Amino acid sequence: MNVKVAETAGFCFGVKRAVDKVYELIENGVAPIYTLGPIIHNENVVQDLEEKGVKVVSEDELCRLKEGTIIIRSHGVGKQIYDAISDSGLEYVDVTCPFVLKIHRIVEKESARGTHVVIIGDKDHPEVCGICGWCQGNYTVIKNEEEMNAFEPLSGKGICVVSQTTFNYNKFKDLVEILHKKRYDENVIEFLKILNTICDATEKRQKEAESIAREADTMLVIGGQNSSNTQKLFEICKKECGNTYYIQSPVDLDSEMFHHSSYVGITAGASTPKKIIEEVQEHVRIKF
Repeated sequence: MNVKVAETAGFCFGVKRAVDKVYELIENGVAPIYTLGPIIHNENVVQDLEEKGVKVVSEDELCRLKEGTIIIRSHGVGKQIYDAISDSGLEYVDVTCPFVLKIHRIVEKESARGTHVVIIGDKDHPEVCGICGWCQGNYTVIKNEEEMNAFEPLSGKGICVVSQTTFNYNKFKDLVEILHKKRYDENVIEFLKILNTICDATEKRQKEAESIAREADTMLVIGGQNSSNTQKLFEICKKECGNTYYIQSPVDLDSEMFHHSSYVGITAGASTPKKIIEEVQEHVRIKF
């Protein structure tokens, strides 16, 4: 059986930087340590950190903490959270992904100018929540074609479009095309600025996964169940290979997945440790 693992599978730069920083703080004896939400969407990593004394807290719990160091994860947070941490007197370490920080600066500047900011992404995703927290005026979060078709631009306002860094690139292009059509059909948008803020790593990961899935008999997508970028990888691969499975570890593998398979493709989300990818690959080679 031919097994191909995507070169782009696993931790992206921002996630690796965030996770490494937490382990560095532990090694340096910093305590107590709190992450503002799970440091990444991977249960194994979060559990390991918990066993080392790192606690996950929500934004609502910040006001009840009396001491400790807060880790702002790679997803980033809104301005109000920085203010809340500052008011509490707690220390914090900011490991927001630089690509996300760039979006924060864009929407802060554009909204201050009176531009209507359109954020393409999932309104409930922590990265998008953080981006919204830097908008100073009108903004709209749009996830799909239905929401874009229903979107009514404010007359006389310019629009600046940004994207969640892990959004599906092909869907982003489709949604932007609908918005372009609105501009010309409705003639109410003063100007339209399109900024593709999907990170390069995400775009490369999605394109490579699509290419492998197109050739594979069975496609495995590894990642946590709450990982947005892994879910998008699964959707992309499923479209190309009907025999695509979303798994978290080798425990989820089953011989039924590989019936009549001669070529198995493997990719993984940005929150999946290299160790788990290697375990899945080895399991497939040895067991099936």
